[in-house]
Amino acid sequence: MTGQLVHTGQVVLDLVMAVPALPPPGGDVLASSTNLVPGGGFNVMAAAARSGARVLYAGSHGTGGFGDLARTALAAEGVELAHEPTSELDTGVVVVLVDATGERTFATGTGAEGRLRTLAGVHPAKDDIVYVTGYSLLHEANRVALLGWLPRLPGSAVLFDPGPLVAAIDPGTLGKILSTVDILSCNAREAGVLGELPPVAVVRDGANGCQVREPGRTTDVPGFPVDAVDTTGAGDTHCGVLAAELLRGSTLLDAAVRANAAAALSVTRPGPATAPGREEIDQLLEATR
Repeated sequence: MTGQLVHTGQVVLDLVMAVPALPPPGGDVLASSTNLVPGGGFNVMAAAARSGARVLYAGSHGTGGFGDLARTALAAEGVELAHEPTSELDTGVVVVLVDATGERTFATGTGAEGRLRTLAGVHPAKDDIVYVTGYSLLHEANRVALLGWLPRLPGSAVLFDPGPLVAAIDPGTLGKILSTVDILSCNAREAGVLGELPPVAVVRDGANGCQVREPGRTTDVPGFPVDAVDTTGAGDTHCGVLAAELLRGSTLLDAAVRANAAAALSVTRPGPATAPGREEIDQLLEATR
C-alpha cells in the first residue's frame, strides 16, 4: 500500500423505512422495518478500508447524536478524521422510503456535512488518491472549498464520481472540477449526461461490469454473475475498491476487475455499506478462474 484515500465528500445518516406504499399527501403509513445506518460517503470509505486502504475523511461532521453515530461507524472501519466536529450543527439525515416494489424515495436534511468551511488544513501526499463526489458541488460551502483547494494539490491523483445528480451541477463548476480530474468513475447514464469524458475513465454498467477508457484503448471488463438482493451502494463499493487497488499499485484494469467482483458481492446482501473484504474478493476471483 502506498498512500491513502482522502475522501472529501459527505457522511450522512440514512433513516431507512420499508413501507407498503408511499403515503398520500397528509396521510400516514406503517413501516414494516426501520433502520438508522451511516450512508453517503461512508459507503465508499468502508469499501476502501475493507480492501486494506488507509482512509482519511476530510469532510465535515456535526456535533450531536447523528454525528456521534457517524464517527462511531467511521472509527469501526479504521477511518481517520481530518476535522473536529462542527460545533453548531449535527450531521444530516436522509429519510429513505422503500416501497413494496423496491422503489426508493428520498428526503434529505442537510447538516454539517454540507457546510465544509475549508480544506486548507488537509495536505495529501503525492501518492494519495483524493476522492471527490458531485454531491459536494451542490453545496455552496463545499464547492468553494474544493475549487480553492484542488488546484493546489501536490500531484495527488483525483478520482471523481459525479453521482446521479450530475445534471444539476453548474456547467462552469463541473468544467473546473473535470480539469483537475485524473480518473473519472461513473455509471453509463452519468457518462451520457457528461458527454465528453476525461482521458481516463471507468464507466460502470451494473451486472455487465464496466468499461475502462484510457488513452488509445477502451477495454470492456465483464461483471460477475450473482443473485442480486439489493443494489444499493454497489457503485460506492466499486469506487472504494477501485481506489484501494490503485493505492496498492495495481493497474487500472486489474483494479477494475477487483472492483467489479466487490460490487457483485455487495449486491448479494441487503443494505448500503455491504462491501466485502479482500479475502471474499479473492475467493470469488479464484472460483471464477
